[in-house]
Amino acid sequence: MTDNTAPQQLDNDEIDLMALLGTLWDGRWLIAGITVLITAIGVFYALIQVPVYQANALIQIEDNKGSLPGMEGVSDLFASESSATTEIEIIKSRRVLGNVVDSLQLDIQVSPNYFPVIGEAMAQRFQGASGELAEPLMGDHYAWGGESLTISRLSVPEGAEGRPLVLEATESGWALYEYELAPGNLLLEGGVNEPEDANGYGVMVTELIARPGTWFHVKKLRRFSAIVDLQARMSASERGKSSGIVAISYEHKNYRLAERILDEVGKHYVRQNVERSSAEASKSLEFLRQKLPEVKQELEEAERKLNEYQVDAVTIDITAEGEAILDQVVDLERRISELEIQRAEIEQRFRDSHPRYRAWASQMQELKDRRAELDQRIGNLPETQQKLVRLRRDVEVGNEIYLQMLSNIQQLDIARAGTVGNVRVLDEAAVNITAPVRPKRSLIVAVAFLLGSMIGVGVVLVRAAFNRGVENPDDIERIGLPVYAGIPYSKTQHDLLDRKKRKKGTPNLVNLLAIENPADLAIESLRSLRTSLHFGMMDAKNNILMISGPSPGVGKTFVSTNLAAIMALADQKVLLIDADMRKGFSHEIFKVSNESGLSDVLSGQCSLSEAIHCSDMAGMLSFMPRGSVPPNPSELLMSKRFEELLEKVAPEYDLVIIDTPPILAVTDAAVVGRHAGTTMLVTRFGLNPIKEIELTKRRFEQNDIAVKGVILNGVVKKASAYGYGGYGYYNYEYKADKA
Repeated sequence: MTDNTAPQQLDNDEIDLMALLGTLWDGRWLIAGITVLITAIGVFYALIQVPVYQANALIQIEDNKGSLPGMEGVSDLFASESSATTEIEIIKSRRVLGNVVDSLQLDIQVSPNYFPVIGEAMAQRFQGASGELAEPLMGDHYAWGGESLTISRLSVPEGAEGRPLVLEATESGWALYEYELAPGNLLLEGGVNEPEDANGYGVMVTELIARPGTWFHVKKLRRFSAIVDLQARMSASERGKSSGIVAISYEHKNYRLAERILDEVGKHYVRQNVERSSAEASKSLEFLRQKLPEVKQELEEAERKLNEYQVDAVTIDITAEGEAILDQVVDLERRISELEIQRAEIEQRFRDSHPRYRAWASQMQELKDRRAELDQRIGNLPETQQKLVRLRRDVEVGNEIYLQMLSNIQQLDIARAGTVGNVRVLDEAAVNITAPVRPKRSLIVAVAFLLGSMIGVGVVLVRAAFNRGVENPDDIERIGLPVYAGIPYSKTQHDLLDRKKRKKGTPNLVNLLAIENPADLAIESLRSLRTSLHFGMMDAKNNILMISGPSPGVGKTFVSTNLAAIMALADQKVLLIDADMRKGFSHEIFKVSNESGLSDVLSGQCSLSEAIHCSDMAGMLSFMPRGSVPPNPSELLMSKRFEELLEKVAPEYDLVIIDTPPILAVTDAAVVGRHAGTTMLVTRFGLNPIKEIELTKRRFEQNDIAVKGVILNGVVKKASAYGYGGYGYYNYEYKADKA
């Protein structure tokens, strides 16, 4: 048993590509419709998008700074190297971008109040002279093109940063509101170029071009928020590897603003680079300028003391020995002074444990020891010579130090003024206004087309997955029910039903397809069913044929009435009984009265002859309507009278067809089926799931009723059901030759 079922399981797991492609082909119009719809939405979206422009600029970063002629020593002192990666981070730093925000006031956001969805796009497309405004299409508060608002100063109370404000153009100027226009929300009002301050708010409007009543959305951002927004919009990257060329770009809807922002970024970046390069020179220059007045004062004091001593002691000159010692002392003091000047720089750059600092300290200590030795030699001179040497030393040393400091100040001042930094702007900011970076309209349309196609395919596949109705007769035959016929969907029958609804009560209106269009493919399939039933009912216990179905709407009445008409037209005496005493409507098709029918016969309100009507539509066809709606249809069918009725009419007709209600809705079919020799089920193509048909079969079997076969009604030609041979009805139609 396992061997027999395993291949079947494998077959069930396989994907039928032909059926899948057929499903897509059947839903091609739905796929095309969804694709066209979403593509149209994509086209509309692409057209209403406001163009975004990209400004670009180039900055060159040099590895080493050049030296000024004759100033190599001073320039090399402040030389440094910087990688492009480091400089990119400096460009995007808050120090640089913060200056840009301040200079361009990017923390003040102003935008006109555009009409939803399409307003901004229409305003951007307006081409008018300076100061000209577009004609408003609708609404009094919307901007349609040409509007402009410039605010040079906007201050808000602490904690109100980022809060939306509304500025309305008025006849006399402007009015600022909080959140929305309401008398209680008025904050400020004033005129153009007139500063206004009140309630913690301050506004200076320098330009306002708009019709009175036009709104502008205004917002004051925190400086940090404006910097972060600028960082997010701006990008910087190095072109090539180790090229030292940095490309910066910025995207914005206003291409002029994008250019200004990048120019400001380049200007402030170069400025900070120059300041960074001359920072050490500035610090040394500041230190020397602070010390110079003290040195000058000490020099003047030393000269005064020397002059006073020479006058008092009547001493004009010193000896040769003293002169030699004095020269050595002056040179030594000059060297010590140079080391003292270097001390400030060394202490800023190195710790006392650094080898460079230790070398400086060792050299200073050596010079101080040498000075102490010379001081001892001076002490061996005569007292007059000693004091004179010391006074001359103070004057000459002070003079040397003063001149040296003046020289250094001049050199550092020249070095600082000549510092150009190691960066420069190669290309100023520029925008290609003919090629905005966004939106990519062709890409949006292509994506919309692909998205629409995928959604359409998905909808078709999901709908097919959730549609569990049987579309292949093989599925029905797998549960042990043979399919006697597949009746194609009839467009003519659909038109008949529509005409019936529109012209209800109209006389001489034919409602029977077998009479209206005998050559219809559905009627041809019923003729095939007639032949199959002729052989299928040979071994039946009687000539009674019951037609039922699993659920309402499967077409039982259509099959019963048209099959009865076809049988009658073939010279058979046929009786059609409408046993659906709840909702039967066969009397409307045959245009007979419903006053006397099956329910009336079973309840004893009329005789059998009164309930049977002979139809003049189709030969030897007789018809018994359902009669008046009884309160107990099932009980009437279970009565002895119904059995006697069938026993009486069966011998008088070649075929008795009973149209019954659906078995899963009521039990009437199970009652009638006990008296019928043949039971047929009508199922609807794509409507009844296989589980429902299987349940219907079990319901009849529980009542000891054998279902002879199934009639698959309303078959629609689908490519997904490519394996169904019954579709031959669509390919072949037999008609009589025209005279």
